[in-house]
Amino acid sequence: MKIYNTLSRKLEEFKPIKKNEAGVYSCGPTVYWYQHIGNLRTYIFSDILRRVLEHNKFKVKQIMNVTDVGHLTSDADEGEDKMEKAAKKEGKKAKDIANYYLKIFKEDFKKLNIQSPTKWTKASEHIKEQIELIKKLEEKKFTYKTSDGIYFDTSKFPNYAKFAKLNIEKLEAGKRVEIREKKNKTDFALWKFSPKNEKRQQEWKSPWGIGFPGWHIECSAMSMKYLGENFDIHTGGEDHITIHHTNEIAQSEASTDKKFVNYWVHGAFLLSKGKKVSKSKGGLYTISELEELNYNPLDFRYLCLTTKYRVPLNFTLEALDSAKNSLEKIKNKIQELNDTSKGNIKKYQKEFLESINQDLNMPKALAVLQEVIKTNKLGGKEKLSLIKEFDKILALDLTKIKKEIIPKEIKELVKEREKARKKKKWELSDKLRNKINSLGYDVKDTKEGQKLKILK
Repeated sequence: MKIYNTLSRKLEEFKPIKKNEAGVYSCGPTVYWYQHIGNLRTYIFSDILRRVLEHNKFKVKQIMNVTDVGHLTSDADEGEDKMEKAAKKEGKKAKDIANYYLKIFKEDFKKLNIQSPTKWTKASEHIKEQIELIKKLEEKKFTYKTSDGIYFDTSKFPNYAKFAKLNIEKLEAGKRVEIREKKNKTDFALWKFSPKNEKRQQEWKSPWGIGFPGWHIECSAMSMKYLGENFDIHTGGEDHITIHHTNEIAQSEASTDKKFVNYWVHGAFLLSKGKKVSKSKGGLYTISELEELNYNPLDFRYLCLTTKYRVPLNFTLEALDSAKNSLEKIKNKIQELNDTSKGNIKKYQKEFLESINQDLNMPKALAVLQEVIKTNKLGGKEKLSLIKEFDKILALDLTKIKKEIIPKEIKELVKEREKARKKKKWELSDKLRNKINSLGYDVKDTKEGQKLKILK
């Protein structure tokens, strides 16, 4: 199994730390609002990764964080805490806001057939671990104090710029934002002090004063608690590379003197009109909104699978329509499979495995699925067996097709039409077909006989 590693900028064979096991940390949601389909594309790709690992007989332990405190509205460690801001706006407790949007997020996972992680970890429930990690960094002289918090001094971590290939000198020379008390523009908050003139809903005592953790520290503290100081895979969106994941590496490796993660795997953006979509800019759908427009969430999952996860995907409703039609055609063809048996499935199993193991090449995997459906070299039994096997990765519910109860009247008309066809009474056959259509059904003539389908 090969995967593209952001750390080396190369395609690498996956070699786990522990034999037949894979520790995976996936950056989860900040639960102050609904997650849009741009966010969910990243979780579909991490779900595919997990399914492919399991298909390769790895026992996967996946941890996903839930950011319910500390994510400020600015990446410069300024502005309001997104959770506190949402709580004020909605007139509710921050905890209730977090639980509500996490519940919606988990429902979206189910709708998209995304497997739940082995463990959900909330930032607010791991304050102790975050404080302990900051104390370690303080002992090793990586921190300094300002009037608004405890900061990580990036100049003391020589490899800070390596992961994201940052040009620090250019960043410093071209800075347009006032860094105030920060020593370096790239320094980031580990612990923020509560404002003196304001009572926050979420704040804790610490060795440095009452406050709350910075956004980045939670992922290091929780991933290392559950997966160890060095683990296999860290996933997330490509927007996290330059700041969030760079900061995770710095604070983790500075505290342990060990390599933090062996494989960093990032998904590309979902685009709208060629531009990155985001909650702040608006204009992007949630899964519930797509359902209101008569799309099945799996239509969106199928659309995501038509493009490699590392390639930006331009989202339009026309593209989603095309995905919906393609998925419907596949399911209709599966419905028409017979019980014959005549071929060998190994060739197709090999092609499918090679596709998914080559950096999760899902467009190629879908092409193998289409080939299986179309080929004359396999009978219906073999095709169905392969489709069920492939769908453990694709998770498109390809064989979960509801059997419609055909009314007696329709069955009688179909029989009558079959008799007319045998007697070559084509005019009567056409009239009967039109009558069947008017009652909401379509009849198709195949080599195996008439096939009936409900019209939508």
